[in-house]
Amino acid sequence: MRERTVGFIGLGIMGVPMASNLVKAGFDVVVWARSAAPRDELVAHGARAAGSVAGVFAAAETIVLMLRDEPAVDAVLARGADDFGRLVADRTLVQMGTFTTAFSRALADEVAAAGGRYVEAPVSGSRGPAIEGTLVGMLAGEPDVLAHVEPVVDAMCAQTFRCGDIPKALTMKLAVNTYLITMVTGLAETFHFAERAGADIGVLREVLAAGPMASAVSRGKAQKLADGDLSAQAAITDVLKNARLAEDAARAVGSAHPLITASRRLYEEAADAGLGELDMIGVIDALAAREPGTGDETGERS
Repeated sequence: MRERTVGFIGLGIMGVPMASNLVKAGFDVVVWARSAAPRDELVAHGARAAGSVAGVFAAAETIVLMLRDEPAVDAVLARGADDFGRLVADRTLVQMGTFTTAFSRALADEVAAAGGRYVEAPVSGSRGPAIEGTLVGMLAGEPDVLAHVEPVVDAMCAQTFRCGDIPKALTMKLAVNTYLITMVTGLAETFHFAERAGADIGVLREVLAAGPMASAVSRGKAQKLADGDLSAQAAITDVLKNARLAEDAARAVGSAHPLITASRRLYEEAADAGLGELDMIGVIDALAAREPGTGDETGERS
C-alpha cells in the first residue's frame, strides 16, 4: 500500500532510475519534466505525472530535486518571485544535486524563511548505481528533518551518512568527487600509457581487478575501456562541472589542489574536442590527442 507521496523533479541520466526505485519501494511518486520521454517512462513504471512544478508541490509534502545546475533549481523553484514562498511553505525539499556550498546555504535559509524544510542529500555514484539502488547518500540538515527524509533517501541508496549541518553534505561530496575524478583520470592515463607501450590491455584490466587498488569504479571503468564502450554513466560535461566545483572549493579554503586542477584541465580539453557526452573514462581520448611533453598540468585555472 502506498502511504507516502513523494515528488521528484529532475529526470535526467540519474534521476529516472532514482525515481523508479522510489516507485519500486512503494512510494506514490509524482513527477514532472519538461521532456515527455522520461516522464512517460516513469509513468509506465507506476509513477504519476503532474502537469507543472506546482502540481508536484500540491501533491507531495516531500519533494526530491535532482537537477543539473543551480539555474535549473532557481527556475524550478521560482526563486525571487512570489511563487517561491507558495511552493515551499510546509514542504520538505531534498536537494540531491551537486552545487556550491554557498548556493545550498542560501537556499536553505530562504526555504526556512518561507516556512519550508530543507535537506542536502548529494549522492556518490553514477547511472549504474542509480539503477541498482546502490548509491551512497550524504545528508545534512536538522536531525528531525533528516529522520523524516531518510526513508525516502534509503530507497535510492545502499548507505547514507549524516554529515552535520548544511552545507557539510556538499562539502563531503566535493571531497569524495576529488578522489573519484582524480582516480578515474589516473586510470585513463594508465590505460593510455599501457597501450602506447605495447602492454596487453586485457591483462592489465585483470591485474588491476585482482590487486589491492581494485574497486567497483575501477573495475567498471576498466571494463568499459577494454570493451570500447564509452556510453555515459557519468558524462564528461557533468564531471567537468564537478571538477570545477571541487577545485573552486579547495581554492576557497586554501587547500592545495594540483591533481584536481590537472584533471579539470583534461576534462576541459575533452569537452572542447566534442567528447562531452561520453562517459568520463572517455577522457582517455583527450590524452591521445596530446603531443608528448605538452600541456601544463599543475597551473591555476585561467
